[in-house]
Amino acid sequence: MAVLRAVVKLLLSLVPPTMSEAKPPMSDTVIMPRPQTHPLAGQAMTGAQIIVQVIADEGVSAIFGYSGGAILPTYDAVFLYNEARRLEGARQIPLIVPANEQGAGFMAAGYARSSGRVGVALVTSGPGATNTVTPIRDSMADSVPIVVICGQVPTAAIGSDAFQEAPVSSIMGAVAKHVFLVTDPEKLEATVRTAFEVARTGRPGPVVLDVPKDVQNWTGEFRGHGTLPIPGYRRRMDSATLSSVADVDAARFFELLEAAERPLIYAGGGAVNGSAAEALREFAEAFDVPVVTTLMGIGAIDTTHPLCLRMLGMHGAAFANYAVEDCDFLITVGARFDDRVAGDPQRFAANARAIAHLDIDRAEINKVKRVQWSHVGPMREALAALTAWGRRRGRAPKHAAWRAALEGLRRAHAMNYDRESPLIQPYYVMEEIARLTRGEAIIATGVGQHQMWAAQYCEFRQPRQWLTSGSMGTMGFGLPAAIGAQVANPGRLVIDIDGDASIRMNIGELETATTYDLPVKVVVLNNFGDGMVKQWQKLFFKGRLSASDKSLHKKDFVRAAQADGFAYAVRLERKADVPRVVQEFLEFKGPAFLEVLIDTDAGVYPMVGPGQSYDKMITGDFIASRHAAAPRESPPDPSELF
Repeated sequence: MAVLRAVVKLLLSLVPPTMSEAKPPMSDTVIMPRPQTHPLAGQAMTGAQIIVQVIADEGVSAIFGYSGGAILPTYDAVFLYNEARRLEGARQIPLIVPANEQGAGFMAAGYARSSGRVGVALVTSGPGATNTVTPIRDSMADSVPIVVICGQVPTAAIGSDAFQEAPVSSIMGAVAKHVFLVTDPEKLEATVRTAFEVARTGRPGPVVLDVPKDVQNWTGEFRGHGTLPIPGYRRRMDSATLSSVADVDAARFFELLEAAERPLIYAGGGAVNGSAAEALREFAEAFDVPVVTTLMGIGAIDTTHPLCLRMLGMHGAAFANYAVEDCDFLITVGARFDDRVAGDPQRFAANARAIAHLDIDRAEINKVKRVQWSHVGPMREALAALTAWGRRRGRAPKHAAWRAALEGLRRAHAMNYDRESPLIQPYYVMEEIARLTRGEAIIATGVGQHQMWAAQYCEFRQPRQWLTSGSMGTMGFGLPAAIGAQVANPGRLVIDIDGDASIRMNIGELETATTYDLPVKVVVLNNFGDGMVKQWQKLFFKGRLSASDKSLHKKDFVRAAQADGFAYAVRLERKADVPRVVQEFLEFKGPAFLEVLIDTDAGVYPMVGPGQSYDKMITGDFIASRHAAAPRESPPDPSELF
């Protein structure tokens, strides 16, 4: 075990620490030679070796996966590639083995979300492939670029119900951005390269490669260049990526902005995925426009920036939601008016005389909310173009009165909780983590109350520091995503903030962290149950805690962590110990585990009920509301979402 850890630490030390050191995305759009010939062009390789070589050429610095019969040739090729690189003294590609394939998918997603590079999962056929359905769907819902390479039974056996066969194309086609089944080995190299292109371009997403075992074992010539001819897709990408903001459109935009007294930017995950954070900040500062973000948009602007009004939506800050109610011009950047933000679309931003929408995906424009101005294209370039146009023409609107009104909202409706309670409040723990990390940590979460507490109280100075399952809301996401992020960012502090119910979903990955000596910090806020479900049951189902109370469960999380090799595994039970224990936990040099026994009645507030507008927001006992609306006493309508 010590030898294994030493080898893996050596491999990880060779991983490029920043995106700038990784190989840039390829720009090939047709099968044609590159300006420079690949040094291995013309060499004979097996299909498996071709897969691994293209992965290396794409700048992938780690692979996550679990082996099995149908993918063994490619696993052997990874071994041979790394051995050859070791002898050359060159960078290798660590292969991180999780407890199961779902973990591999979420690790690849955490790697991608935190680095901006394409994550790779390598799994076998049948159950190996089907175990990745959830992370693939999760990545599709949150626009995360991963490539999942699945082994498949030999080509001749496809459709015969062979051992460990699954109809991957049929299953994955419904949840992935694209699926390739490779039956012609001559097209394997171009297909692998095209999978990376599709995953990262336009609106990013997961791509699945289904590769039969005989295609992996085939031997042919490595070309070193070329992609599949997918002209329709590339035309759509060119239409979007080459689109620029015309002067006439910029002029119309600034007419709307200058007519507004209370403009507001509503930034979503697209601003992060589109690497538009710096351009967004420059635009906001240049024209004095405050910013609210979605759950997925956290980090698109520094949460400590004076213009940042934090998160809006179902569990957004009250002052952020009130800002949306009050604004007269809403500038939407990479967001999609989803039900967690616009539960009642007709009443969302009802006082806005105009809405602008910038997005990479044309399908999002006017899908939920009608807008008066829109631009489809890369958001970084669009925002930069608008900023430049406005500056050239001396447009510098100031909104002092609006900013003052928002600061009044921020003070009057600040986030708050029962600070006098003798019980450990989860908000207090989040505040301590924020104080000690100063907004510099990468934070992954599971799904539930702990997820929202982290979003509400932690600080994020940069994009790609906040990793969470947004649209799918997948419990069990946090721990493997944190592991993937740690692999992608070996020098960074990575924290998984989890719940006792959520971490159970993939608790086997605790051992993965210690096996590879990854210094991930795991916090479990234990309220003995499905906290968010219990909160809804208390609000809408008269307190009937059907199947959500876990107080009789026997799990000893500290002993479980110790059994999986955590040298630091501590249970925090006293409020007075919170500052000291949280600090020693974060400063521990290796993997660390902290279970915090929190107030079981702690809730997530504010809360906007499903299908409701912000004037129905429930703010709880410690956050002031400006509306007199009472909490709903009847269960949600059957058509409403959880």
